[in-house]
Amino acid sequence: NGILSSGDFIFYLLILPSITSCRMSREQKAVECARKAFLTGRSKPLEHRIRQLKNLQRFLLEREKEIAEAIKKDLNKSEAGTQLYETLGLEGEIVLAVKKLAEWVAPRPVEKNLLTISDTVYIQPEPLGVVLIIGAWNYPWAVTIQPLIGAIAAGNAAVVKPSEVCVHTAKVMEDLLPAYIDKELYPVVTGGVSETQELLRQRFDHVFYTGNSMVGKLVMEAAAKHLTPITLELGGKSPCYIDKNCDIPIACRRVTWGKYSNCGQTCIAPDYILCEPSIQDRVLEEIKKSIKAFYTEDPKTCPDYGRIINQRHFKRIMAMTEDSTIAIGGDSDESTCYIAPTVLKDVQVNSKVMQEEIFGPLLPILTVSGVDEAINFINKGEKPLALYIFSPDDKVIKKVIAETSSGGVLANDCLVHYSVSALPFGGVGNSGMGSYHGKFSFDNLSHLRGCLIKQLKMEGVNDMRYPPHTAKKLFWARFFILKNPDLGWLGRMTLLAIIAVVAAVVLQVRGKEETFLISTVRKRLQWRCILFEVEL
Repeated sequence: NGILSSGDFIFYLLILPSITSCRMSREQKAVECARKAFLTGRSKPLEHRIRQLKNLQRFLLEREKEIAEAIKKDLNKSEAGTQLYETLGLEGEIVLAVKKLAEWVAPRPVEKNLLTISDTVYIQPEPLGVVLIIGAWNYPWAVTIQPLIGAIAAGNAAVVKPSEVCVHTAKVMEDLLPAYIDKELYPVVTGGVSETQELLRQRFDHVFYTGNSMVGKLVMEAAAKHLTPITLELGGKSPCYIDKNCDIPIACRRVTWGKYSNCGQTCIAPDYILCEPSIQDRVLEEIKKSIKAFYTEDPKTCPDYGRIINQRHFKRIMAMTEDSTIAIGGDSDESTCYIAPTVLKDVQVNSKVMQEEIFGPLLPILTVSGVDEAINFINKGEKPLALYIFSPDDKVIKKVIAETSSGGVLANDCLVHYSVSALPFGGVGNSGMGSYHGKFSFDNLSHLRGCLIKQLKMEGVNDMRYPPHTAKKLFWARFFILKNPDLGWLGRMTLLAIIAVVAAVVLQVRGKEETFLISTVRKRLQWRCILFEVEL
């Protein structure tokens, strides 16, 4: 996830010519293979899904060393950091899916109304088909394999496209993943922009893209040609409001961790701080202390501090510092793509650092008069992927939640809402569409099929819908459609008996007798409703 995800995707996608070939491309073969495998039906049985998920978990455990070495080469992440931020969460998702999958795939009963009281009504989750998963480079395992877990759990086939920017990680996925999970159902396609272009020309049943909003629009445009539904996990400038009455040292420690993890290359990292002028110096002081505590006096030598993914992004990030004052950090080394944890002050709305998502270790501080001005500032921009509030006052927290919009919101901490499988993770507006994690992944990559099973009996009840249409039929239609009392088991049994009486009456009564008998049934129905204390 992040700026120009999947390599320099947006740059090349706009300038490279379309690549056509009279022969079937590698990407077409992968999609066709996945489609054929899906049509065999072998991805659907519960046992197969669970077996594939357990094999995926075994892969993460057995290939822990290869995974860590690849990410060390790509992003300079430590082995412990790789497990903490990449694979541990994946293992948790797999354990949850295996435990809950039988419950998730089961038919889901729904509330009945008077017209369906004697019918079988339920929702049946079913696989969508073949899913395309386009991963990102900043957390190449977490944001690529987590959608795959959902796709497997939902019974789909999936074509996995890891980011080519993380060359070593993509190679590990391509070489080792097919040895653990069904390589026909879940092929891995590596390559750059041309390969991604070719994949997007194919027809899928769902496209799951993690990246930035500019490329997201191109993915959405490509998917629209086939009317393919999509999930876009994008980013944006996630604000962080610090209330003057909160515990500032704790707040700044948590913000520092959230901002500088993975060298700031996190889609939900705090993008900028909003606080009152009276606490700005204190905030700067506490962030400086936290940087030293986390990354030592020299973060460049700290094994837990990462690097910018490439020199193009290095130059982009450094250019953002030009019209602001560096309050903390600022050191850099282009040859190793190192930028120190940096805090900027004297930042204005029109400063370069405020014009796009930073996606790097720069943290601007802007001053506001209070929570109302902070809310107004946030609402003037695009809806962010995350919004952070630090305050001991529940009223302040609830006010910010009520008066803003964001993909997710977290009070008094950073990032950790991503790890809660019971919460949907996703954006809104410019920060994305669709959500995943836990059961939300399963539902997002399933078709929730509505099912109604009736019997060829009690045809008299249907008389109200058949021509000729009369006032009396409309009366009964209004009753059955608009009245929906909650009667409990005994009430439902009574209503079933009443419906049977109505059906018999409607079948037998014609002409002048109809008015009298319908009136009689209606009176009896009123009496029953009074007995069970419901309104007719």
